[in-house]
Amino acid sequence: YKYQLERGCWGFVGIQAPRGGIHTGWIDLDEEGWLYIHSGYAWDGPSGPTIDTPSAMRGSLFDDALYQLLRLGLIDSGQRKQADQVLHDMCTKDGMIAVRADLWKLGVNVFASICAEEGTEPEVLVAP
Repeated sequence: YKYQLERGCWGFVGIQAPRGGIHTGWIDLDEEGWLYIHSGYAWDGPSGPTIDTPSAMRGSLFDDALYQLLRLGLIDSGQRKQADQVLHDMCTKDGMIAVRADLWKLGVNVFASICAEEGTEPEVLVAP
């Protein structure tokens, strides 16, 4: 991972958690569609052949957190396109030009399905 969140942040993603919400220790999703990512969460930033720019960071953070919930089977796989829309919307709100955000959304729609498959969450290794 290239980045680690210095302080927690909230964002509305529109994907509703089941009753009682989802709580992983790093990511919380409530029944109304609000996602909270805790400080210390690590992610790889924007993926693919791209440059990590300020307009891409928040969107990549939320997209990665949502994809992690997909891989863990905590949200339905049918929510993947909504996760990709969150990426697009956050990037444009943060100043990314629409054409670039559109291309990113297309790229994740086409190429990121393997990253959202349940059960593909990498094993966590602990040093002695």
